[in-house]
Amino acid sequence: MSTSTPEAVKKLLENMQTDLRSLSMECKKKFPPVKEAAESGIVKIKTIAARNTDILASLKENSSEVVQPFLMGCGTKEPKITQLCLAAVQRLMTHEVVSEAAAGNIINMLWQLMENGLEELKLLQTVLVLLTTNTVVHDEILSKAIVLCFRLHFTKDNITNNTAAATVRQVVTVVFERMVAEDERFKGIVEQPTPVQGNTNRRSVSTLRPSAKDAYMLFQDLCQLVNADAPYWLVGMTEMTRTFGLELLESVLNDFPGVFLQHQEFSFLLKERVCPLVIKLFSPNIKFRQGSSGAASPAPVEKPYFPICMRLLRVVSVLIKHFYSLLVTECEIFLSLLVKFLDGEKPQWLRAVAVESVHRLCVQPHLLRSFCQSYDMKQHSTKVFRDIVNALGSFIQSLFIIPNTGNPAATNAPAVGSGAQAAAQGGPGAGGQGGSLTTQAAFEYRGTWIPLMTVSVQGSAKATYLEMLDKVEPPSIPEGYAMSVAFSALLDLVRGITSMIERELAKEEEEVAVRREANPDQNAQAEPGAHLVWEEMVSACWCGLLAALSLLLDASTDETATESILKAELTMASLCGRLGLVTPRDAFITAICKASLPPHYALTVLSSNATNLNNKAYSIQGQSVQIISPSSESHQQVVAVGQPLTVQPQGTVVLTAKNIQCMRTLLNLAHCHGAVLGTSWQLVLATLQHLVWILGLKPGVGGALKPGRAVEGPSTVLTTAVMTDLPFISNILSRLFESSQYLDDVSLHHLINALCSLSLEAMEMAYGTNKEPSLFAVAKLLETGLVNMDRIEILWRPLTGHLLEVCQHPNARMREWGAEAVTALIKAGLAYKHNPPLAQNQRLQLLLLNPLKELSNVLHADIRQKQLESVLQILQSQGDSLGPGWPLVLGVIGAIRNDQGESLIRTAFQCLQLVVTDFLPTMPCMCLQIVVDVAGSFGLQNQELNISLTSIGLLWNISDYFFQRGEAITQDLEREEAALQKQAQEKGEPLNRPFHPAPPFDCLWLCLYAKLGQLCVDPRPAVRKSAGQTMFSTIAAHGTLLQQSTWHIVVWKVLFHLLDCVRKSSTTADKEKIESGGGNILIHHSRDTAEKQWAETWVLTLAGVARIFNTRRYLLQQLGDFFKAWEVLLDHIQSAALSKNNEVSLAALKSFQEILQIGTPVKDSAMSTEALALAVMGVPPVLIDPLSASGPGRHLLRSDSMLERLTRYNGAELQAPPQGEESALEDAALWWSAWNTWYRTGTDSTRPPSGGTGTDRPSFVPSQPFLTALVQIVPALYQHIETGFSMEDLRKLGVILHGAVSIPISSDASPFILPSYTEAVLTSLQEAVLTALDVLQKAICVGPESLQVMYPAIFEQLLLFVEFSCKPPQYGKLETKHVANAKYNQAEWVALNYVPFAERSLEVVVDQYHKTACHKAVINEKVLQNIIKTLRMPLGLKYACPSESTWKLAVSSLLKVLSIGLPVARQHASSGMFETMWPELANAFEDFLFTKSTPPDNVSIQEFQKNEAIDVEVVQLISTEILPFANFIPKDFVGQIMTMLNKGSIHSQSSSFTEAEIDVRMREEFSKVCFETLLQFSFSNKVSTPQEGYISRMALSVLLKRSQDVLRRYVDDERLSGRCPLPRQQVTEIIFVLKAISTLMDSLKKTQPENVDGTTWAQVIALYPTLVECITCSSSEVSSALKEALGPFKDFMQPPVSRVQNGES
Repeated sequence: MSTSTPEAVKKLLENMQTDLRSLSMECKKKFPPVKEAAESGIVKIKTIAARNTDILASLKENSSEVVQPFLMGCGTKEPKITQLCLAAVQRLMTHEVVSEAAAGNIINMLWQLMENGLEELKLLQTVLVLLTTNTVVHDEILSKAIVLCFRLHFTKDNITNNTAAATVRQVVTVVFERMVAEDERFKGIVEQPTPVQGNTNRRSVSTLRPSAKDAYMLFQDLCQLVNADAPYWLVGMTEMTRTFGLELLESVLNDFPGVFLQHQEFSFLLKERVCPLVIKLFSPNIKFRQGSSGAASPAPVEKPYFPICMRLLRVVSVLIKHFYSLLVTECEIFLSLLVKFLDGEKPQWLRAVAVESVHRLCVQPHLLRSFCQSYDMKQHSTKVFRDIVNALGSFIQSLFIIPNTGNPAATNAPAVGSGAQAAAQGGPGAGGQGGSLTTQAAFEYRGTWIPLMTVSVQGSAKATYLEMLDKVEPPSIPEGYAMSVAFSALLDLVRGITSMIERELAKEEEEVAVRREANPDQNAQAEPGAHLVWEEMVSACWCGLLAALSLLLDASTDETATESILKAELTMASLCGRLGLVTPRDAFITAICKASLPPHYALTVLSSNATNLNNKAYSIQGQSVQIISPSSESHQQVVAVGQPLTVQPQGTVVLTAKNIQCMRTLLNLAHCHGAVLGTSWQLVLATLQHLVWILGLKPGVGGALKPGRAVEGPSTVLTTAVMTDLPFISNILSRLFESSQYLDDVSLHHLINALCSLSLEAMEMAYGTNKEPSLFAVAKLLETGLVNMDRIEILWRPLTGHLLEVCQHPNARMREWGAEAVTALIKAGLAYKHNPPLAQNQRLQLLLLNPLKELSNVLHADIRQKQLESVLQILQSQGDSLGPGWPLVLGVIGAIRNDQGESLIRTAFQCLQLVVTDFLPTMPCMCLQIVVDVAGSFGLQNQELNISLTSIGLLWNISDYFFQRGEAITQDLEREEAALQKQAQEKGEPLNRPFHPAPPFDCLWLCLYAKLGQLCVDPRPAVRKSAGQTMFSTIAAHGTLLQQSTWHIVVWKVLFHLLDCVRKSSTTADKEKIESGGGNILIHHSRDTAEKQWAETWVLTLAGVARIFNTRRYLLQQLGDFFKAWEVLLDHIQSAALSKNNEVSLAALKSFQEILQIGTPVKDSAMSTEALALAVMGVPPVLIDPLSASGPGRHLLRSDSMLERLTRYNGAELQAPPQGEESALEDAALWWSAWNTWYRTGTDSTRPPSGGTGTDRPSFVPSQPFLTALVQIVPALYQHIETGFSMEDLRKLGVILHGAVSIPISSDASPFILPSYTEAVLTSLQEAVLTALDVLQKAICVGPESLQVMYPAIFEQLLLFVEFSCKPPQYGKLETKHVANAKYNQAEWVALNYVPFAERSLEVVVDQYHKTACHKAVINEKVLQNIIKTLRMPLGLKYACPSESTWKLAVSSLLKVLSIGLPVARQHASSGMFETMWPELANAFEDFLFTKSTPPDNVSIQEFQKNEAIDVEVVQLISTEILPFANFIPKDFVGQIMTMLNKGSIHSQSSSFTEAEIDVRMREEFSKVCFETLLQFSFSNKVSTPQEGYISRMALSVLLKRSQDVLRRYVDDERLSGRCPLPRQQVTEIIFVLKAISTLMDSLKKTQPENVDGTTWAQVIALYPTLVECITCSSSEVSSALKEALGPFKDFMQPPVSRVQNGES
């Protein structure tokens, strides 16, 4: 109820009057003055009430008078009266009707009462009422009132003391509240500027307003009192305690911080008085060391006094809390002191209160931030914040390191009160919790066990000991109390700092975002100042925190405590991460990681980090405190036993429940704070990997980890506790990587990098062991890739790059997973619905497919198998949409090597088959070339022959596809080409593609041909054969599509290149015999060496090329360098023909024949089929500038006229160019080139081997079929070159023909080639030779005069062959056996039977001579002489000839030739052309008629007679053709003939005849004819020429001389023989001579005497005596013949004529 309402006033007046009445009543007897005063007071009040409207105001004015009676009443010192008066005064006060003067009087009166010790409580109450109800008391009165209260505080009465203390507190508060109110009133008024505060006079308070002044004086005196100095203002103080003074100071500072902060005077007091005071009072605590007695220092050390110390700490807490900004330096000192009090050497209670004070600071993060800004961030300043945290840390450590368990205070009993001892002996239960049965939360470390108490709610520092203001002795501290406070302080510190910084970070990010939205151009940045502070705070505190937390974590035995510690570490780690402080972040994470793993678990990632930390020993106040390493003997529940993941197999390791708890925290960290982990992902993942390993989780599909045992088996033991956790853990693990999709790109990269390096480590470990590797990293890479498909581009390269390395690992399980991951990612990537879709994002598609390609470089078959299987799957699922990815996919299919197994090649080939059958139409045409290459490479692999052959089939299919889709492909390729061309031009580079100038479609064909070409030289014969057939078939079937220019490339780059390769391989092929071709396949002997197999290839290839030249001749001739090509082809034919392989050489000639049978292209048909086809397809033949090529007799090629070209180009009429002179020349050049080739081939193949004896086996002897073919080419070829065929050419030809015929046959081939000896048959080679010569001869025959000079050469050649009949040709020094006497197995080489050939040749000679005898050349070249000379050999050998037919033919031929030739010879006798012939002829006759050889024994008589008839024929020829023309014949020749006839006319017997046959064998008929011929020419009736007479004379003389000899010899023999008869032949001879003599006599008789020479007569007569001597002979036959011979002599019987006469004659 208000005191100013009329009712209240009325009541007041009534009460006052009542009071006064009571007073007067009481004092009536004893104190009359008082009574009077009271009564006058009543009157006074009544008058005031009556006169004034404002009664209260007038009461106040007259208050001194009104109060006076009551004061006097108090002065009576009568308790009852005093009480009544005080009550009345209080009533006045409450109604605020006391003036200042009255108040002063009241207080003076109260002072007296106080001094008299009366009504102390009432006094206090009155003072309080007076001061609280109004503000009239100031200055001295106020100070007196305050002193009064103080004085009452120190009375003997406890109640009074306490009440006084409370009153003092309240009064002090009132003084300051007044000041605050006063300030409030004057708030808006501008004040005078305060004088400069240079004034040191503490009383200089003139600037302050009244209440402020009071407050100032009061505070100043309080300081004086606490400092034990005299007060300035509170006069009359008698005593004072420090504890009370400090409490008052604390309350003022705590309750009225504004006063000190707003008024300089007060700030000055704070700085100048309070702080020094505090520091001074602290000194005993600072100096004191537990256990150090005064001995060390001379002055006795003052011991710390608990009440003061505790209160000082409270004051310090307040100062720091409120006035930190004013007292920066002082606070630095306070904080340093505080840190010092935590030292182990300080008394336990001091440490406890210090820890409580620190805790108070720890719950004020903003304050901590200020410390950091003011000290830690300043140069040359103490790192206060760091020191606080470190001190806290080392404090906690020191609690564990204390030597004795329990409370160390016990050791210093004298220093501490006895209560402490009692607590110490109480053990763990001293905290008051010992009674319960629950396991107490506690820390245990190396035997030190410290219970954990609940000291305060988190975030508030509720102190226990700082509040014990009533205790004088230090209390005993229960065990674990200090630890619990320190632990709370740590947690609060972490919580406070982290939540403050994170709030501010969030706010800042919001602002930045807002600013960004406002103007997006500017890159809004946060101001760096705040960041620096945060970073500094974290940097300052992390080491200490980490050290303490790690230790606590290790020592914690309580799940909740562990959880709190882990949470603190986690939030710190996350904060460091957000602030980008890598080292501390990693350190906290390492701590969590280490705690997750079994103790002393060797994990390099962690230890390397830990060493960095361990090397930093944190120096805390000069002590070096190491981070304590974990204790191993932790009393934890073991929940799992497993194998460590190490290289060397070790024992098992155990996981405790705490490890699992830490692991969960780790998962939590990674899950929620993945974005800030950065490089420390590595630590986290490494640890998780090891835990997963120990728990035995293995990766399953998609990379998720499932509980599953490894091969290691029984070493892993899991308790049910952990078994229930496993699914949860594996689930979080998966979720952890799933949540990677929410990370930003940079963090994602960190995650990937960490996984990669983890995987690298696992790979390192898996080297060299076949132990199960850790697949954690690989599995998680896969998982991460799969969940981040939407931004796969940014992580694809590092991800796949690493997995590809894994694929190369020697450990199969590791590789398998690497490949699984890569292929799964690729398949997922291709199947994922990207935006934009892959079809429009070629770059991405290629990026995705690239690792597939890279897998091809891995050598391990299992990986390639996986790769190819996935290619197959990709083809089946995405084959239609691969588009630009085709080259890569094809590259993968084609990346086969021979060192891979068959199964790989098979799988790859399946892919290729799928591509060729299904996807050719869908892939870009650019890739067709790659398909060709790939198919080719399958052909070339040598693992699986069937695949090679099938792939050649695929190439054939591909070529069909090209053929059918030709137009579409052409258009596509040309479009593509244009684009590429443009690109190339922009870059300024030439377009780079194989076979460039050709049009793109043609290039495709060329690539196909080139591939087939490569296959044609594959080492395997089957492949070569198949490829060759395919290649020539495709060229034949589809060659029409090619443009002319492309044909040029086909010829040079494909066909000739192939020929070169085949030639090279064939010539270097191995001649070793190949044993059976694997399995039971037998190889035919014609293919049992590599060389023979290559021969087949060579044959095939050469034939194919020749066929193309044959069928496409017209097309090829349009090419500019056809001549050059022709020569190259011929060169190949030549080298093949000269190869040492019969098959090849023969085939080469077949090809030669093939290209020669081509007539020149039909010029008159309007259009060749080729051109027609081209025209129909609308492909104009591309014009090529004709190249000039020179050849024998070759001009530059014609260049068509422009008009002609244009018409051709427009495809108007593809007329074959008219056959002009030039084209004829052109053809001639080709044929001559062919002739030269033939000549070289012939020369080389028929040249006999040189050197060596007959035993050396020649390197190679050409076969008969080869030679036959070679010779058979001549006629065809000759037709084309006859015009220029010269004598020299003929000579060359002759040499070759001769050589060819001379070549023997190998014995194993002879049965098939040689006719049996008895059959006179020519071999085909011989036939061919003769045919060739025949063609020549016929050509010469009809040819011009110039040709006919070649006749003699042909004769010469034939005659050489004729000689073979008697003298088979030698082939070098090769020893040949004659076929007749060769057993096939002995001789290696068998000479042919040359007789039939020689005889045939002879027939040809005769025939030819018949036709050409009169020819000038034949005469000039002495052909006849040569014929005779040649025939002389068989004629002379006669019976010695190899064949009887030979000499007979020779004779008949001679006769024929002579019958033609002799007339010619006679005709040309004068010219001397035949002079040398005659002696030859004579010798020939001589050799034949009187042969040295004897007839064989087995010749029958009939035979002999036939032979004699031949001899007779010869003599008859002499008699008819020669002797009658003696005058045209040289004398010597006639003489020789005569001598011969003479010789013949006398028997030439052979000694071997039997008696019976002698009549026949004597060749009587022959002798007779000879004789007759002699005689006939002896006496020709008419002597037409002296020459003839000469013949006769000569003949006679020869005859007579011979007769004389025979007769004389006979007589001698007869005489010697006695009774024995002479041999038959001798008798026959003599008889013949005798008959001849008688015949001669007859002839002489008939002849006219003048014809007979005188000498002849003399010779005749000289015979007579000899004849007479024969008479004695015994033979009757001789006798009768003698009788006839002697008879005619009667005609000589004439008388002698006179000498004169004789002399005349």
